[in-house]
Order: sequence, then structure tokens, then C-alpha cells
Amino acid sequence: MTSTLLKRPFTILLVDDREENLLALEDMLEQEGREFIKATSGNEALRHALKNDRIGLIMLDVQMPGMDGFEVARLLKTNPKTRDISIIFVTAISKEEQYILKGFDEGAVDYLQKPLDINVTKAKVNVFERLYQYQRGLKETVSEVEKINKQLEKFVYIVAHDLKSPLTGMIGALTLLEQREAFGLDQEDVNEYIKHSKEASTYLSDMINALLDYSRKSITQQTIEDVDTQELVGQIAKLLFPPRGIRIEIKGTLPVVKANRMKLQQVFQNLLSNAVKYHDKQDGFVEVSCRDNGEFVTYYVQDNGPGIPMEDQQTIFRLFQTSVNQSGTDSSTGVGLSILKLIVEEQGGQIKLKSSPDTGSLFSFDWRK
Repeated sequence: MTSTLLKRPFTILLVDDREENLLALEDMLEQEGREFIKATSGNEALRHALKNDRIGLIMLDVQMPGMDGFEVARLLKTNPKTRDISIIFVTAISKEEQYILKGFDEGAVDYLQKPLDINVTKAKVNVFERLYQYQRGLKETVSEVEKINKQLEKFVYIVAHDLKSPLTGMIGALTLLEQREAFGLDQEDVNEYIKHSKEASTYLSDMINALLDYSRKSITQQTIEDVDTQELVGQIAKLLFPPRGIRIEIKGTLPVVKANRMKLQQVFQNLLSNAVKYHDKQDGFVEVSCRDNGEFVTYYVQDNGPGIPMEDQQTIFRLFQTSVNQSGTDSSTGVGLSILKLIVEEQGGQIKLKSSPDTGSLFSFDWRK
């Protein structure tokens, strides 16, 4: 990150009412990686400072007609856009302490006396250039940390969603077993629910182990493995415990791809669980299919549920954007689909939606082979 920052020029605003002084100062300070903006009055200096957010240092003459350097500095320091720019006063007036203190009171960080000592001037400007680059590096780091924290928040959400689905199924199955007489379950039904609950427990254990492994590794270290998507989708479909009236089916044969299993699982599990959760028909289906597109496989998840209103289809992948399904209830928290979009785009692919009210939805996404 530091090497990238250093490529950005260090911009110095030179302010003096005499053109020859500006040219001499630029000639003195000129070196690779620097650019200069010149102003011959206080008003012009303020205009440049407000328009250009790349200025890292202002060399400001104190004695100028009209608005003097002290007033310019005071105005710069009262404006949020310019108050953090370092100012070095350049002056030929008295070296008495009262004038120097006035300069610091108005916001200067250093003071240079005319006639300028070339070596001292260069050395001081070099110091401020390094400080500016360090400050920029710190801001970039803070920004990167904030970005990572937001990604972690999204990650925590989707992990919680993934863990919740099999847990909800297990709770439902155990409730049925607890009240099997009331629900009229025979031994075959009991055995089936026990089997599903054991499979869900194993699945959760494997997921937690995968999460621990994921958290210990950086992105470059995360395991890329052969993932049989036919097996993966079948396992997810079983552990979602869909109601008896809803079928999850695989059309054709899904391929084996090289992928981070957890991320691909997150996409399928969220699309399938949403399709089941918001289904509004007694006889429903969710169908998974695919098409080989060379470098990518395009997967399709289609249902015959309530569909998504046309006005929501353009915004449904935005963060915190919710839609209302045909039954009048919220169809998402507005986080899950935005995260799926990020995961798919990490692979260089796209996630798309086609939907018509009352006829269902078709989600498609690309995954690199």
C-alpha cells in the first residue's frame, strides 16, 4: 500500500504577491514526485485550497496587499476542507518572538525567514512531505480496516443464516418427534426424522470446523478443492427439511468444480432456503440446473413461488434493500442477496434474476470452473 501512495505527487501551494519569488521558490523545491500550484494573492490561494484536495503543504508569504498571510491561514484553519493542510509562513518581517507566535496562533506549523536558506528550506519541506505521506498512509489503513470490518459483519450475517437453516429443521423434526402421537407419526416417520436430525447435526459440525479453518487462513491460503455440486446441492436440499408439498429437484447432472466449498455452499444454501421459506403454494417445486459456458458454469435455481415484484427486481441485490412478496410479507432482510452478489463477483461472475408475479423466480449465477 505504501508504494502505491508514494506514486501520488506531493502538491505544494506557493503563495506570494511577487511572481519572481514564486518562480525562485519553485526552482528551489522542484524534484521528481512534486507538483506546484502558484497564487499571487490571498483570495487566489483560498480558491486553490478549496478546489484542490491534493494539496499537502502551503508555503505562505505573510506580507501581501489586501489579505495578508495571517488572515489567509486563519480562514484556512476554520474550514473543515482545508484545516488539516500544513502551512509554512515565509516572511521578511521582524524575527521578534511576537510575530513568530502570531504565525503559530493562526495555524502555521513552521516559519521561514527571508532571504531563504536553500538547505534549510529544502530540509523542512522534505520533512513535511514525509509526514504527509505517512498521514495519507494512516488514513488509507483506517479506511481499509473499516472496509474489512464491514466485510466481517456481512460474513457473520451469512454464516448465522447458514447455521440457522439446519438448526430450524432439526428443531422442527424434534418437535414432531416429541409430539409424534398428536401428529400421528408411525415408526417409519420417526426413523426418517431421527435420520435427518443426525445428518443435520453432522452437517453443522462439519460447517463449524470449516468456519474455524476459514477464520485461521487468509484469502490466499483458503482451501480450493474439487466440489461435487450434485452432492452439495443434494445435501443442502435434504437438510433444509422442506415441507412435504415442496420438492427440491436437480435437473440433469451438476458438475465437479474447483472452488472454496464454503462460499459455493453459501450461495446455494441461501438461494434454496429463500425459495423454500417464501413459497406460497401447496404443490411447489424448486429446481436446480446448470449450463457449461467454457470458463464458467452457470447455475440456475428456479421456483414456482410468489415471484418478486418488477419494481424490486432492479434493487434487490443492494445492501439492506428489501422486497415484499405476493403474500405481503418481507421476502428478505436485504443483506443476504447483496452478500451473495459479492461472493459471485469475487469469482468474476454475475448473479441475475428473472421473475414474474405468481409464476415464480429464476436466479442464475456464474461460478468459475
